[in-house]
Amino acid sequence: MPRYARAEREALADLLLAVGPDAPTVAEGWLTRDLAAHLVLRERRPDAAGGLLLPPLRGHAERVRRRIAARPYDELVAQVRRPPAWSPVSNRLVDELTNTMEFFIHHEDVRRARPGWLPRDLGAGLQSALWRRAAPLARLALRRFPADLYVQAPGFGELSVGRGGEPLRVVGAPGELTLFLSGRQRVARVQLDGAATAARRLRSANLGM
Repeated sequence: MPRYARAEREALADLLLAVGPDAPTVAEGWLTRDLAAHLVLRERRPDAAGGLLLPPLRGHAERVRRRIAARPYDELVAQVRRPPAWSPVSNRLVDELTNTMEFFIHHEDVRRARPGWLPRDLGAGLQSALWRRAAPLARLALRRFPADLYVQAPGFGELSVGRGGEPLRVVGAPGELTLFLSGRQRVARVQLDGAATAARRLRSANLGM
């Protein structure tokens, strides 16, 4: 069985060590230390991880994340690289489902914050795995967008979503669509075909979770 989540995790951990704790990331306001702490919290602190999705719990989650971020950086990266077997989001039964997109996105968060970055040549297997996750993300992130949207990943699939209105086509490889739909529009290489007003609105929309 492919282990894309494990491969992205290992590559991210290697890159985190290579760039150090104070390198920029695409995630606004976060350095690499902050990103590593986020991943450690998500996998090792279920008491606080709910704050990643539920606004009333975000204050507690952020306080825990900051305490985690104060730990030695090498320790943080080691914990990112080797999650506990009991983790509800990273045990071997759910790892591919819950972590392929997560670690791909955060790997690119570090890669694309560096000068001279280029998209990776992702294999068809990983692209297919990302499309399976990007399609439901598109339906969630774009369901209220005021346009008639067509999201296309040539060779992998397409879907229509949105609240209706001006037609707008979003075209890109699954990896690029994953980044775009998770709120990283400024570094995602996708093509928008349609009314300029709707395209500008989508590029600046607050997407993601």
